[in-house]
Amino acid sequence: MQLLISVVNEQEAKSAANGGADIVDVKNPIEGPLGANLPRVIRCIRQSTPSALPVSAAIGDAPDKPGATALAALGAAVCSIQYVKVGLYGTRLPPQAVYLLREVCRAVREHDDSIKIIAVAYADAHKIGSLAPLELPAVAVEAKADGCMLDTAVKGYGSLFSHLDDDELRAFVQSCHKRELLCALAGSLGEGDIPRLAEIDPDIVGFRTAACLGDRIHGVVDRRQVERLKDLIAANRSPLSGPYQAIAPIVQDASR
Repeated sequence: MQLLISVVNEQEAKSAANGGADIVDVKNPIEGPLGANLPRVIRCIRQSTPSALPVSAAIGDAPDKPGATALAALGAAVCSIQYVKVGLYGTRLPPQAVYLLREVCRAVREHDDSIKIIAVAYADAHKIGSLAPLELPAVAVEAKADGCMLDTAVKGYGSLFSHLDDDELRAFVQSCHKRELLCALAGSLGEGDIPRLAEIDPDIVGFRTAACLGDRIHGVVDRRQVERLKDLIAANRSPLSGPYQAIAPIVQDASR
C-alpha cells in the first residue's frame, strides 16, 4: 500500500514529503471532503515538492454538471500534477456518472494524456443520494478513468469502516483490479485501521486527520505523524501486493 497524505498548503506538503508520503494530495477540506484548492496553491505545491513525488489534486464534490466539472478538471491538469480526483457527489445513477466522468477524462487527456483520472464515490452515499460505492468500478471503466477511490461524504459520523464492512471493501478492491483500475481507500481513517487495510490490500490509502496535529480542517500535517503512518504501513505490509502498487515512486530524499 502506498501512503497518500492530503495537504492544504506548501508547508504541509513539505511535511508530508519529508515524512515519507508516496503521494501528496492537494485539497481544501473547508469546501468539503473532496474540496478543491486554489490553482495557485496547487502550482506552488507542485513546484516546491520533489519532481519524483506524485501530486494529486481534488477538484471538488462535483454536482451533476459535466461542463463545470470538466472545466475544473482541466484547471487542475494545467498545474502539472499527476492525478486529478473528482468526487461523484451529485450523480446518483451510473449513466449520469459515466457521462460526467467521461467528459472529465476527455478534457484532461486533450491537455496531457499522462495524467491519471481518479473517480471518487462515497461509502455513505445513502446519506447524500449519490452513486452507490460498489457501482464505481463499472462506472470508471466505462468512462475510461484510471482508478477509483472511496471516501466519506459526511464527516464526524464514523470512518469508511462504519459504512462498509471488510468483505465489501475487499470486493471493491478486487473489482477494481479485475478491471485493471488503480484502487484507493480513504475516509476518516486512523492508525488503528492500518492492519485491516493491509488485509484488504488497496493500492493506496489516504489520510489527513491522522497525519495532523489537530482536526482535519484546522489541524496541521506533521512530519512525525506522517512517518508513523508510513512505518505502520511498512510493518503491516501484505506479502501479496496488488498489481498496481508500484505506480508512484518512493522518495528517499524529500529535501529541495
